[in-house]
Amino acid sequence: MEGQLCTNLEISVGKPPGASPPSFIALLKVYRELLVSRIRNTQCLIDNLIKNDYFSTEDAEIVVQFPTQADKVRKILDLVQSKGEEVSEYFICVLQKVTDAYYELQPWLDEIGYEPSENICNKPVVNTDPVSRYCQKLRYELARDSKFVTSYAQREEMLLEEIYSNSIMELVSFTNESLGEVCQLEALFDDEVGLINEDGETIYVFGDAGIGKSILLQKIQSLWARKELDVGAKFFFRFRCRMFSCFKEDEAICLKDLLFKYNCYPDQDPTEVFHHILQFPHTVLFTFDGFDEIYSNFDLSSVPEMCSPDEPIHPLVLLVSLLRGKLLKGSKKILTARTGTEIQRNIIRKKVLLRGFSSNNLKEYTAMFFKDEGQRTLVLNQLEANPNLCSLCSVPLFCWIIFKCYEHFHSMFDSHELPDCSVTLTDVFLLMIEVHLNRSLKTSLLKNNTRSQAEMFKSRKETLLALGKMAYKGMENSFFIFEQEEVSSANISEEDLQLGFLRTVKGYSGCDDQSTYEFLHLTLQSFFTALFLVIEEKVGAKELLQFFNECSSTETAQPTCLRIPWLKKQLAGEDPFRNNEHFHFTNLFLCGLLSRSKQKLFRHLVLPAVIKRKRKTLITYLGESMKSHLKGLTRSRLLGYNQIQVQPNFVWMLRCLYETQSEKVGKLAAKRMHANYIKLTYCNAYSADCSAISFIVHHFQKRLALDLDNNNINDYGVKQLLPCFSKLAVIRLSVNQVTDHGVRILYEELSKYQIVTFLGLYNNQITDVGAKYVAKLIEECSSLEYVKIGANKITSEGGKCLAQAIQKSKTMFEIGLAFNGITTEGGKSIAEAMQHNNSVKIFWLTKNELDDEAAMSFAEMLKVNKKLVHLWLIQNQITAKGVKYLSEALKENTAIKEVCLNGNLISQEEAKAFENEERIICF
Repeated sequence: MEGQLCTNLEISVGKPPGASPPSFIALLKVYRELLVSRIRNTQCLIDNLIKNDYFSTEDAEIVVQFPTQADKVRKILDLVQSKGEEVSEYFICVLQKVTDAYYELQPWLDEIGYEPSENICNKPVVNTDPVSRYCQKLRYELARDSKFVTSYAQREEMLLEEIYSNSIMELVSFTNESLGEVCQLEALFDDEVGLINEDGETIYVFGDAGIGKSILLQKIQSLWARKELDVGAKFFFRFRCRMFSCFKEDEAICLKDLLFKYNCYPDQDPTEVFHHILQFPHTVLFTFDGFDEIYSNFDLSSVPEMCSPDEPIHPLVLLVSLLRGKLLKGSKKILTARTGTEIQRNIIRKKVLLRGFSSNNLKEYTAMFFKDEGQRTLVLNQLEANPNLCSLCSVPLFCWIIFKCYEHFHSMFDSHELPDCSVTLTDVFLLMIEVHLNRSLKTSLLKNNTRSQAEMFKSRKETLLALGKMAYKGMENSFFIFEQEEVSSANISEEDLQLGFLRTVKGYSGCDDQSTYEFLHLTLQSFFTALFLVIEEKVGAKELLQFFNECSSTETAQPTCLRIPWLKKQLAGEDPFRNNEHFHFTNLFLCGLLSRSKQKLFRHLVLPAVIKRKRKTLITYLGESMKSHLKGLTRSRLLGYNQIQVQPNFVWMLRCLYETQSEKVGKLAAKRMHANYIKLTYCNAYSADCSAISFIVHHFQKRLALDLDNNNINDYGVKQLLPCFSKLAVIRLSVNQVTDHGVRILYEELSKYQIVTFLGLYNNQITDVGAKYVAKLIEECSSLEYVKIGANKITSEGGKCLAQAIQKSKTMFEIGLAFNGITTEGGKSIAEAMQHNNSVKIFWLTKNELDDEAAMSFAEMLKVNKKLVHLWLIQNQITAKGVKYLSEALKENTAIKEVCLNGNLISQEEAKAFENEERIICF
């Protein structure tokens, strides 16, 4: 019956011109109960009816007197119908135009085919819907909050648009294999790229400390607030995960309070806004920053997996339920964490690895930071001359610190030279501290401050000690938020706060009138903790080494944060909210601060005998720790090599050894490895780590193999390996960020020593320019036997250069050129070159652009070359015609064992013609 009425009324509403006008009064009568049940917002209707003089204030007062929403709607309908057709039509027009408020009636409006008359079109409709108002308020507040980035001097704020620069964002699989780069932020939400689990709802962004996770979320927040991020999100709620550590064990809040009280509270009808969010969760975007920073004793196993959106419960349970999709299923979520915080697969939709600045990103950021071209050139020149600094600059936080130091020294001394050409991370942080202690001094207008670093630190010893003491106490308990009482008890003055090492944070304190503080960055808290351990004379051996013990547990499982079913299984007795990176940084800075080169600085702060005692304790521990660690590593025998496979934790050990700058420690580490093949694959090593690797490796006396595949090393990292190249017979850098410039460095260095046998550069960013350097190396280096440069950006031009080198080579055994862009011309050049080569046994040309013409050239080559054993032409553009050429050629060649042609343009039926030739493999 209802469907019949609808059809009749639809015909009535949509009558052609000249017909009698439709009865909107009748329409409201027929669908009265539907309207009563689905209209939840009466205020917007009343506001618009009053604005257009259809309702009087008395009408509005009559409606408001009714106790229930349904009765209010009934009364409005009665009044509207009593006022005639025009008012009734305007009533329907409001329902149509204010979609946020009357979303449940949109299908009905489509069904009846309503189109407003010319008269009604001229009547204004104002959206006073609380949902729309709330969205506007959210955008306004998020735009305001994301506009500026607070620097490590609190008094200085920078516009996000003037400081944010793109970095390398890579979509990866569950096993961290690359699925391509993220070029636009909208691609994070595009299921066409990088989707690894369609049932998951969380985009998991991870990377090392300071790599830019937080500022990325701030950029996303800013774009959304300005309506420049088109991902279908009407609501945006952002949380810093460390806030969840601040709730007491017995605290309970409902989802509505978590969203509104800790973000932005609706000015009107919070219940209606929350109901809308529950109805349309796919319009909600969450960001959760710093999942690894949750530290809590709350036992999640004591609560049910499911929870109600209305029932108060511990905030951690709400967080877990949101991530699992048990609450607001279908909402979009971005979760960030430091590398090593592995979350089980079932909640993850995409994984995104932040790799920091590429060389081009660094140039863009330098141009953004230094507006003056002269200053910019000076800085770039010094970075180019100092690969150690340049590598540190691939991490955005450290780059920013280094640039601020450059800026400071230019303003103070009219020079961009950093003192003593700082090379370690400890040097950089000491410089940062010095810069800001300097800036706090009152100086003459005509005279620059000329205090030395040692004098500056001595004059502010009490300040450094106070900050260090609080940092240390927080680090001991994994606390990163400090109440005003803790700041006061540490004797940190208001003047100390103005230095900018601490910043105020909102939303963590139970008392609105009390300030809450945190260190500007977690690495800064680690630095001040290490500084306290060095300058506090009462610190004994046990306290000095306590954070090494925190990091020394066997890494049989990756550290996780929450003891819940969808996270990886915890080790027995392990804190469920534990990530060790802040301890690692504390240990690294401790090694740097106790290095021999820093003794001159600290003799002004602490007795030399105390420094000597602490340094001896540390060096002894490092020696024993290295010995113990190396005993537990996997070892194997390869042809001519003793291989050692290290774990990611070993990289932190190398970093600590490098910070000591002790040649004695470096030699000892090299000696105790008892290996000449160092395998550092999948260790998340960055370019800056190549300094630490070189620091150890250059002490080896014999030829060495170094495997750095599947890390995050760019051209600056390659440059830092310079001290090693005289020892390297095997160098593997596949699946990294090496460009043509890095290949040039490899060519220049490896051609000097003529000992390299294996060069692995698979899956980097090498073009034809880099291919030419590889070709020159093949020509000039008679020791080279294996070259792997597949999955790069090499075309036929590069292929031709390599072909010329291959033709002349008498030592090459295996060449990998798979997954490039080599077309027919390049293929023909390679085939012709191979007619004159008698050394290559294996050739990989999988997934290029080779067709039948190229296949014919390879067939001619096979008639002549009787040394090639394996030819891989998988996934090219070869048809049955090309296969026939190759098959015929094999009749004249008994040496080759296989020609692989899987994935070409050959049907199973066509392949049957070659069944008798077993060496032709089509399927």
